[in-house]
Amino acid sequence: MSRLAARFSALKKEGRAAFVPFISAGDPDPETSFAILEKLPGAGADIIELGMPFSDPMADGPAVQASSMRALEAGANMNRTLDMVRKFRKADTKTPIVLMGYFNPIHAYGTARFSRDAAQAGADGLIVVDLPPEEDEVLRTPAAAQGLDIIRLATPTSNDARLPTILSGASGFLYYVSIAGVTGTKNFDRGDVAASVARIRKQSDLPVAVGFGVKTPEQAREIAGIADGVVVGSAIVNLIGTNIGAPREKIVSAVLELCRALAESAHAARTETV
Repeated sequence: MSRLAARFSALKKEGRAAFVPFISAGDPDPETSFAILEKLPGAGADIIELGMPFSDPMADGPAVQASSMRALEAGANMNRTLDMVRKFRKADTKTPIVLMGYFNPIHAYGTARFSRDAAQAGADGLIVVDLPPEEDEVLRTPAAAQGLDIIRLATPTSNDARLPTILSGASGFLYYVSIAGVTGTKNFDRGDVAASVARIRKQSDLPVAVGFGVKTPEQAREIAGIADGVVVGSAIVNLIGTNIGAPREKIVSAVLELCRALAESAHAARTETV
């Protein structure tokens, strides 16, 4: 059983949703970024989304775009991102890590080489925002050969006719984008999200994690009552941005405090699947 499958299975038995924080690898600098990464499980993270910095993250709002640029300016690249995962795995062999980003850096690295190196580093899954199901075989095939899950995205505009295409070949979990737009710029409508998650569950047994519009512990609690996972990114990286220039310990402490509050709320609500 993969780390992702094992984690979702355990959470279902416990009757709670996964808390899934997102950070950009290398933001605001390699040392601070890893100090946050290694402490996220202790702050309640069940699964970690680690962003692969890219210069043109078109699906991301201002906060995540800024985090990616800070990381790149501090020297982030694909090799260093994978090195972060390798270093993390020396102490933590159980917390799933999903690499999230865009196809351009993966293409430049080479899809077969990337899949091999990501799996050997200890990554568990991939979310590639700009690679649609019809075109992802170039990555899905080598990734599957290495045991990496390809996590697909569904959106408010993914109707019943489109869902089978999204779900075909998907694994790990399904990421439901709760808003129409880029990350961190709008608030979700609980009723709409609940209806969409229910519709997805009629066509798939994959766990459903919801993100893009979750910023506060209160919102995390709402989503945890609907879905199998709660993804929070913009609020976390925005907090890093507002603390630029502060001592490393203060940045790490502030991020972990927010994550603990988000995790507590996400874990408090029982999901409808239990």
